[in-house]
Amino acid sequence: MPLKIVKTVAEVRQAVAEPRGRRARIGLVPTMGALHAGHVSLIRAARHETGFVVVSIFVNPLQFGPQEDLSRYPRPFERDVEICRHEQVDLIFHPEPATLYPPGFQTRVDVAELQKGLCGASRPGHFRGVATVVLKLFNIVQPDVAYFGQKDAQQTRVIQRMVYDLDVPVEITVCPIVREPDGLALSSRNQYLDANQRQQATALNEALEEARQRVAAGERDAGRLIAGVRQRISTAPAAVVDYVAIVDADTLQPVETVARPTLLAVAVFFGATRLIDNVLVSPG
Repeated sequence: MPLKIVKTVAEVRQAVAEPRGRRARIGLVPTMGALHAGHVSLIRAARHETGFVVVSIFVNPLQFGPQEDLSRYPRPFERDVEICRHEQVDLIFHPEPATLYPPGFQTRVDVAELQKGLCGASRPGHFRGVATVVLKLFNIVQPDVAYFGQKDAQQTRVIQRMVYDLDVPVEITVCPIVREPDGLALSSRNQYLDANQRQQATALNEALEEARQRVAAGERDAGRLIAGVRQRISTAPAAVVDYVAIVDADTLQPVETVARPTLLAVAVFFGATRLIDNVLVSPG
């Protein structure tokens, strides 16, 4: 089946009616475009596990703050289409903002506690925007499975909680972080980095990997682990730390001791570019 590109809610519903009628499982990969190998890993998981793959490409204004990079966020739509065609995507949903947020739109989705810390502390309103647009996409596409990346760990927990709390009949699949050969987590924002910043940005993964190894060797004190991560990142002169946190992998609440599955997460600025990364660790 050739790739189809649609812009309206009615077109999406019409397009998914046929596979739903033959009881094919529908997979959704929500994206903001500027697709890279991390997105491709999600698309391939959907292609492998479902019978009809939908990729949404929508730069969501609700999740950007007033001083953030909405206007300069990359939008290489034709390249994204070619990637989707190569990966045998069935449908691209590429709506205009007014399609998802028509005049008079005033509803927002809050996942009260999970959206507060980590990135939510420095990007107020961000996860409200994420939850709102994802719930809209779920209602429009009505997928059986939706695919997200572990790099956006807080986002995935917000969405998982929203789905559970609101009884949304969508299975959430979280796929592993995809990295460059030197360890930098793939992100659409990596292209903002100059050559020097790009070289120094490997400090994020290196710091997290050192912390993971320390946990494997028996370190359990969160304060010492955080100090070690900060020290390693400080060796990159261009890096400005937003946060280094060790939180419960389920609740995202800070922990003092690594006693159960735990998320080590960082957010670091290189100039105006904010990068995030994380690693999951568990005692024993």
